[in-house]
Amino acid sequence: MPELLHNLLTESAGKYADKAAVTSRGKEITYGDLNALSNQLSLGLDSRNVRTGDRIGIYLHKSIDAVTAIFGILKSGACYVPLDPMSPVERQILIVNDCSLEYLITSSKKLPDVRQILQSASSLKYIFVIDIAKEECQEQISGVNIIFKDEIFKTPGTSMEQPQKQVTESNLAYILYTSGSTGQPKGVMIPHKAALAFVNWAWKCFNVNSDDIVSSHAPFHFDLSIFDIFAAVKAGATICIVPHELSSFPRSLSDFIEKQKISTWYSVPSILTQLVLYGNLEQKNLSSLRQVLFAGEVFPSKYLRRLMELIPHAKYYNLYGPTETNVITYYHVAELPDVNTSIPIGVPCDGVKTYIVNKSGAIVKNGEMGELYVSAPTLMDGYWKDSKKTESVLFKNPSSFLPSANETIYKTGDLVNYNQNGVLEYHGRGDAMIKSRGYRIELGEIETALLSHPDINEAAVLGIPHDEIGTWIKAFVASKKDSAISEKAVQHFCSQKLPHYMVPEAVAITDSLPKTSTGKIDRKKLEKESI
Repeated sequence: MPELLHNLLTESAGKYADKAAVTSRGKEITYGDLNALSNQLSLGLDSRNVRTGDRIGIYLHKSIDAVTAIFGILKSGACYVPLDPMSPVERQILIVNDCSLEYLITSSKKLPDVRQILQSASSLKYIFVIDIAKEECQEQISGVNIIFKDEIFKTPGTSMEQPQKQVTESNLAYILYTSGSTGQPKGVMIPHKAALAFVNWAWKCFNVNSDDIVSSHAPFHFDLSIFDIFAAVKAGATICIVPHELSSFPRSLSDFIEKQKISTWYSVPSILTQLVLYGNLEQKNLSSLRQVLFAGEVFPSKYLRRLMELIPHAKYYNLYGPTETNVITYYHVAELPDVNTSIPIGVPCDGVKTYIVNKSGAIVKNGEMGELYVSAPTLMDGYWKDSKKTESVLFKNPSSFLPSANETIYKTGDLVNYNQNGVLEYHGRGDAMIKSRGYRIELGEIETALLSHPDINEAAVLGIPHDEIGTWIKAFVASKKDSAISEKAVQHFCSQKLPHYMVPEAVAITDSLPKTSTGKIDRKKLEKESI
């Protein structure tokens, strides 16, 4: 049997058939039932001519249904493309069209949005409504084949089967869309072998086992979810889906962690910061929590230190890696950190090679800062339908520093150095990308959205360091003469085009933006004005 992501479920269902695989909002599904339902979904997809390598969209809020959809798609030989259910319809249309999706798995609640998507997405042929039967549906949508829950799961006699597709480790498992500098999201293509290289390492490194209750905090379009889903399933652990609204209520979130007896937590640091500040952790019994993993942004040392003081028995790990590589380095924070120093990103994971390169393309001297280049078994295949962008970050190892090697190298764009202990330290980006709430954001994408407003002539967007969310987004716009646009109006306009985490927290409206001597927007001057 080839190593494939969905085989992890098949194997664990054989060992832990009656054990809870996923819990969500008071409901649960066993490994046996999750395996059976995902088999039925895969058969339903197969009967609609899904081919190996096809791309299938998932337009669902995090749920047991969404996990079922992920495994059903993988078992059909296709790769899954998770759409952010909280993002504007306009962004969904961009992704559906870019990926030429013919199949979409969704819920009854999202059908009004699906109707809008269909007006601009001609590729869609089949809509699978996974949560209700046909007679329960109130929406009338024409011009597309709609398959409902009762049609998907009506064949109990075949529940233990799945289509026999010729799927290899090199086939794509999923495509995750991230922010793009041109205003067009870019799809990161991850094959089974790359995902499994990470999952197998994480499962072993963090000793994920069948007694674990693993938090599922990250949305499924975010790469942190790969650990939550697949490392947990490999171990036969229980995936505990964290309701997305709890992130806005730290006390409710800490109550949830206590009540659900979470043993392995994984999230962006900004969520943990909110728990430290407002979660009332000192009054919680979190004895079940054995390890806390965090990734996606810098964790201010003062808040990590306080968290470790409040929950001293847990182990703490800083994980680092862009979506294109998943996690490639990690650091065990074994002692209370100094509040005046940053947390290192650590040492390479199994099979990962790291290189620090200067602007001349040469390896830096020991201790010097440069851009991080990596080769890794977890590396993406490239960006969907964007060979130019792919070639700008993926290439064979430069002969300037490893003439005998023939491995693919990825340019991360991150600035790092090795400290005196031989551990990697992170120093930010070398381009216009920022991280906010764990998401990588191209400021150019926000500027593109702003410039599409009929009353805006110029736009510049800056990332302002912020302890609690990583980076605070501020937009500067020059409005047309006699325009009456307001900060709230601009933010509302952005919310119709961008995910919520990309909408500027503040908007400064002026008649014109400052310029350099060459006529470019003077961003340094804007930065000074923001201090």
